Amino acid sequence: MTTTDITLSAVEDGETKALTPGEIFRQRIFGHKGFLLGAGLILLIVLVAIFAPLLAPHDPYAQSLSSRMLPPVWDDAGTWDHLLGTDQNGRDYLSRLIYGTRVSITIGIGAATVGLFIGVTLGVIAGYFGGWLDHAISFLLTAQLALPGLLLAMALVFIIGPSIWVVIGIVGVLHWTYYLVVTRAATQRIRSQDFIAAAAASGASSRQIIWHEILPNLLSSIIVIFTFELGIAILAESSLSFLGVGIQPPTPSWGLMIAEGKQAMFYRPWLVILPGICLFLLVIGANLMGDGLRDITSPEGRNG
Repeated sequence: MTTTDITLSAVEDGETKALTPGEIFRQRIFGHKGFLLGAGLILLIVLVAIFAPLLAPHDPYAQSLSSRMLPPVWDDAGTWDHLLGTDQNGRDYLSRLIYGTRVSITIGIGAATVGLFIGVTLGVIAGYFGGWLDHAISFLLTAQLALPGLLLAMALVFIIGPSIWVVIGIVGVLHWTYYLVVTRAATQRIRSQDFIAAAAASGASSRQIIWHEILPNLLSSIIVIFTFELGIAILAESSLSFLGVGIQPPTPSWGLMIAEGKQAMFYRPWLVILPGICLFLLVIGANLMGDGLRDITSPEGRNG
């Protein structure tokens, strides 16, 4: 949609009727194909994660050495009992893929939330108060950007010990810079507005102005950043698991499944391709939804 959509009108019985803001917003949502596709993918994956015990045909941890490396059902040697075959330990691959959605969604949402609290807090403080606080936080941002994120995450996980909660904390602590940059700039812009001066003149404290005036105006930007950081956190977890310092066996993780299948990828390629496709769909869904939210919530309403 273009800028003219802000004043979009509907014709009913030969009369022109101005659309309400709610109707314009709905038109933007349902007119943005990228957002609908991304939101649909994310919703589908979340539902799979929630109903994993009902959807998985087998126990994802159950091993059977007599059923090792069975091919998928479309192969001549495949069987309907294991639609996507089995891994090197005889575990049903479809069941492990389904349960792997829980790990990816949990770590993605958890890490993105940790980064949100750190980045938004620092960004609002730097943007609102300025001065030495702004300089100190800017120095912290520069130092963070100078560090090799993946190598630092590997070192921290190795020192602390791998677990889901450790991975969530470390990935979140290392992915807050985007929140800070955007919220700092937006807060500096909002701070100069007349309604902030009016709130201060009426006796509102800095805490009240931040909570009731600034943060509500940052909400749309924060939601957009969260969707992008969701995909980044999922890829970071997969990278750590692939390198052996993330989620540990026998927990089903897509990155770990790729690492376990890489030795047999030339004659059992589905062991790598299937979890790779799942990762691709989840990350592209998060990115499409984030890109769509940015377009939908922008004043000019860019076309999807």
